Amino acid sequence: MRAAVTGATSGIGEATARRLAKAGVAVTLIGRDAERLGAARDRIAAAVPGAELTPVRADLADLDQVRALGVHLATAVRPDIVVSNAATVEGPAAAGLARMLTVNYLAPYLLLRTLATELDRARLIVIGSDPVLLAHEPVDLDDITFADPARWGEPNGLWPYYAYARLKNMKAMFVYALARRLAGTDVVVNGCHPGMIAGTGLGRDVPELGDLLRHAQEAGIVPRPGPQPGITGELAPDRLPGPDVGADTPVWLATAPEVDGVTGRFYVDRAEVRTAPHTTDAERCEQLWQRSAELVGLPIG
Repeated sequence: MRAAVTGATSGIGEATARRLAKAGVAVTLIGRDAERLGAARDRIAAAVPGAELTPVRADLADLDQVRALGVHLATAVRPDIVVSNAATVEGPAAAGLARMLTVNYLAPYLLLRTLATELDRARLIVIGSDPVLLAHEPVDLDDITFADPARWGEPNGLWPYYAYARLKNMKAMFVYALARRLAGTDVVVNGCHPGMIAGTGLGRDVPELGDLLRHAQEAGIVPRPGPQPGITGELAPDRLPGPDVGADTPVWLATAPEVDGVTGRFYVDRAEVRTAPHTTDAERCEQLWQRSAELVGLPIG
């Protein structure tokens, strides 16, 4: 079997790639920095002697590179498993929001749509986020590019969180719309929340965001998270589990026989959950699909 994992140079992506390699899967590691790709390959190879690992450099903030990546994977790799894991949290400036939109949503939309039409049989896994938190941040279908700051939400210090949450909801909506289009084929697509995980580096570009978010939760501005994989008792920053816990459900979706043929669902800790009605509404999902297609230059399909 062959797999491709985006964001494979650290955190959940690297742990997912390592666990797939340990299961005997040949893994294509995808990242934007050649040096970090090489370091991740070396770490996985040291942990899994004999692992078949191929680093491929692609910056998912550049849609031309995403298109080229899709062609390469479809022709040279033909993966049985694709894990769309790469994500970023940027500052609220226009450039940061544009990068978040592309890396977190438009790149997976373009890449997985491309591969879904080229592969005969595959499991596509989309890494989402906490459905309890995301339930309170519906996608603004009139402004999916974050062009109007007045629509982002208050306080403005939480703009990166609001953007990140809405983009994760977009990914869930994409899973459902893509699954409907793939019905009756051997290509399946599912989403999952890996949990709140330490050591991902996700918030390194906005280091103040974690404290701001916790204060907002305490003040009731933002809801508290739902149950998290690997956490029992009180949720605290110093008690978060490591990337291996975050990799558990994605790897299970990628390899477990009990989910063979299952599609269009969302999982937390290997259990299916329902995401918010605003993410499952077929009409809203289709509106988002169409606007996304226009942004990446694909036919509506």
